[in-house]
Amino acid sequence: MAKGKGDYPVPKFHFRVEWGDGLQMNFTEVSGLDFETEVIEYRHGASKKYNKTKQPGLTKYSDITLKRGTFEGDADFYDQWKETLYFQEGNSTGSQYRRPVQITLLNENHEPIIIWKLENAWPKKVQSTDLKADANEVAIETLELCHEGLTVEFK
Repeated sequence: MAKGKGDYPVPKFHFRVEWGDGLQMNFTEVSGLDFETEVIEYRHGASKKYNKTKQPGLTKYSDITLKRGTFEGDADFYDQWKETLYFQEGNSTGSQYRRPVQITLLNENHEPIIIWKLENAWPKKVQSTDLKADANEVAIETLELCHEGLTVEFK
């Protein structure tokens, strides 16, 4: 094992989400931190091989899904989404509503281990909790972000 590396995998329950304008929101779940490079298959007409070569193409990024408990009087999800609506109504250029978002996995000392940085993220969907009279569950709301790039930094 490399020097300075831990002996055990890190737990995934200690993380922080920060918006580009300094807003920090707490979540119970973050998913969609993945990306995929498309494959371009090519075979030129004079090739003596009966197979195609494979080359890397464009990279696709998944939308990020953030979930958290619903709190009385807390409308942060909707405030973020309303700014996007304001842009859609033609009242702005929209660039100020596309923000960098940073998702940080923390160790037991609250120090960063892995940082996922989203470029030009904006909320595309807000989902309120479902309501069920016979349930004994916490109300969970969901915010879905789309973005234009994802970088991963290991500390």
